Amino acid sequence: MFLLDDVLLFPVRGLLWVFKEIHHAVEAEQANEADAITAKLSELYMMLETGQMTEAEFDAAEKVLLDRLDAIREGEERGEAGDDDEGSDEEEEMVVISKRG
Repeated sequence: MFLLDDVLLFPVRGLLWVFKEIHHAVEAEQANEADAITAKLSELYMMLETGQMTEAEFDAAEKVLLDRLDAIREGEERGEAGDDDEGSDEEEEMVVISKRG
């Protein structure tokens, strides 16, 4: 009976796996973007100290980068809160499967 359940639920589990992989790829891309923004901020500080950039230009560029970095971190925090619910959905699915059998 479990084999039949596995066969019937394969498309659903396959789709779930694809969505999880996409989610992990997006998280990795956001982490890379956060690292790039941090490097760009360091570059901005260097340009300010060497006199290649005025204080006003620095403030404007820094604000844009910090806003983007904050948005990424907020998304990560929301994502961490949502990850706790993933396991419970899988457990509920397994309970439903076991009750059928």
